[in-house]
This record gives sequence, C-alpha cells and structure tokens, in this order.
Amino acid sequence: MASGSIDAKLRKRAERVIPGGMYGHMAVQRGMPEGYPQFFERASGCRLWDVDGNEYIDFMCSYGPMIAGYGNPRIRAAADAQRERFDIGDGPPPVLVELAEKFTGQITHADWAVFAKNGNDATTICNMIARAHTGKRKILVGESAYHGSQPWANRRARGTPPEEHIHYPTYRFNDVEHVRATARKAGGDLAGIVVSSYKHDVPQRQELVDPAFAREVRKICDAESAVLILDDVRGGLRLSLDASWSELGVQPDLSAWGKAIANGEPLAAVLGSEPYREAASSIFYTGSFWYQGAPFAAAIETLDVLKEVNAPRRMEQLGQQFRDGLYEQAQRHGFGIHQSGPPQMPMIEFENDSKKTQVASFCANALRHGVYLHPWHNMFLSIAHTEADIEQALEGTDKAFGELP
Repeated sequence: MASGSIDAKLRKRAERVIPGGMYGHMAVQRGMPEGYPQFFERASGCRLWDVDGNEYIDFMCSYGPMIAGYGNPRIRAAADAQRERFDIGDGPPPVLVELAEKFTGQITHADWAVFAKNGNDATTICNMIARAHTGKRKILVGESAYHGSQPWANRRARGTPPEEHIHYPTYRFNDVEHVRATARKAGGDLAGIVVSSYKHDVPQRQELVDPAFAREVRKICDAESAVLILDDVRGGLRLSLDASWSELGVQPDLSAWGKAIANGEPLAAVLGSEPYREAASSIFYTGSFWYQGAPFAAAIETLDVLKEVNAPRRMEQLGQQFRDGLYEQAQRHGFGIHQSGPPQMPMIEFENDSKKTQVASFCANALRHGVYLHPWHNMFLSIAHTEADIEQALEGTDKAFGELP
C-alpha cells in the first residue's frame, strides 16, 4: 500500500493504539501479500471498496459471515425493524423464540436451540453440554482443526499453557483407525468427539469428509455413549440447508453454528437433540449481548432468503464456474494448480509452492485487477455473486496469471 494512501495513514494511527496495528485473522500484516488493504469504506452485494476507493469482487465474504450479499435489503430491513422496536434490554424479545422454532424446524437433528455471538462460544457450549450429559472429561478434536481462538481450541498461539489441552486428545481427520485408537486411549472417559463439516485446517489443503469416516465416528460415539459434536460454523448453510453431515446420512447430537446464519449480524447457535436438553439446561452460559433482537430477526430472514434460491446449490454452481475458469487459465499460462474443498468454499494452491510464494504473487496480481482472493485460507462464495461477477473476476485472474514470471 502506497505510503501516502489513506490506508497507510490509518495503519500508522492504529499502530499507536492497537497492539501490532491489528489483531486476529483480519490483520493483513500476518501473512497477506504486499498491497492488501487493511481498512474498507463500504460494501454492497459481493463487492468491497477500500478506504482509498479501490473496488474488489470479494471472494472472502468477511471470512464467511456474508452469504446473501453485503447490505442485503431484505435482511437489513428485518434487522433494522427489530432494532427500531427493541434490540437489547432486561430480557430478550419474542423473536428469539421465533428463530429457535424456525431453526430447529429446518435442521433434522435439532429439537432445541440456544444462541450466542461467536462460533467459539457455540463450540465451547457444546463441550460443556457433552461433559454435563456424560459426566466424562475427554473430548476428541482433529489435529490442527480450528474451532475458535479460546485456549482449549488454540494450540498454536502464545499465552495458552499445554495443560489447557490435557482433556482434548487429537485424531487425524478421515483416518478411521486413528480415531478408533484415540477413542480407546480415552479409557472410558470419552465425553464427545468434535468434527468439522470437512477438513479446512489453515493453511493446509482442504479435504472433503469420507462418508465411511463420518459413519465410524457416529458408531464410536454410540458405542461409548459419547456426544457427536458437529462444528458447522464455517460450512453451515453453504454446504447444506441442513446440518452438513446430514448430506452423508449421519446426524450429530449437537451442532455449532455461526458466521453466515445472520448474514453478518453477530450471532452463533447451538442446536441439539432431545436427549441433551436436560444437560443444556443444567449448565450456565451467557453474555451481555447474547439476547440482542436484531440478529435474531436477521437470521430468520436469512434462512428464508437462502431457502428460496437453494443457496448451497447456487453457490456450488458459481464456485464451479470460477474453479473451471481458473483451471483453464492456469493450463493456458503453463502453471500447475490444485483446487481443493467444495466449490462454494474454494482454495487454490500452485504446484511446487510449499512456501506459498507463487500463490501469494498470484493473489497480489489479482488484487490489482479488482479481485480479492486469499493465498492460504479457504475462500467463500455467496448468493450475491452472479455469473457476470464470476466472468469479470476471471478476466482479472487471467491477467494475474499472465503477470507471473
């Protein structure tokens, strides 16, 4: 970013009052190529404008929360109307119950719902319910899987002592024998197994779930009287309008949701089946903003909007159009690429690029041509993208390939 740009000036100001200048997954200084903006001015549909006025077709969708378009008029109107009536006070508005009824009516395994703000709130509540129900301690999690930034889920960052993970043994995703062996090592103390909708461990290549693995995890939980917890925070509503493993004929006991369920309004959810209702009511979890009305209203409208257009199928088609175009361009320009994950949540890698320098250069080139991609994280499609947007983005990526050495 040019030294005299508005973005550069904002970064200097931020460095004085924010540790590191920015924190978390949106800190562009942590692994993003040179030229990526830190600050944005506005957004509409599938497009972003940074503070210097540059326009981008966005393939990150705010890292997942945007699914129906930035500023979707129906969803915004629903949220604004509820906010005007009653947003936060000494108790929740009726719309909380309405959303719980609607969401549990849509998700096959769900008989009840509770709401929070972030995906890590939801995964943590799931763990608490599993332990309260079983009276056991061990909860299996995937090696390098991401379930949030709280200490139990955060093995890579400083500030988390190893003791936080004593009761969280790890298994290899899609490895039936390994998950069996890890469950046996729990020695009768297995409270649950947390699974992702598919393997999307940053910055590794994505991997779709093997149905045989999903069925085996379900069998282990049944045999051990343990709880199957599906983390659908990232994949939820993009892979299916039901819980994502429902597409495989495997139902979880508890599922964690976040990101896209309210199209950017802050909301997360835990959905559970009937046997876990008592445990869910026996533990304490809360937050000052967990009962806010506007996100509940936004979520109700989001579920309607997505259902009307069969959103997972629509995003899959758009993602496949993008994937096919990138493959053709790479072949024509003489580059080997690998595209992984579901089309609606794509990831691109270059062959013989273990340090990801070439994909970083490609993404930086694409950015200059108005296409916002990510070099090491899965990306996201939305129903706000159109075939024309994909074609325009492909014009930019074609130039980006052509500018690579």
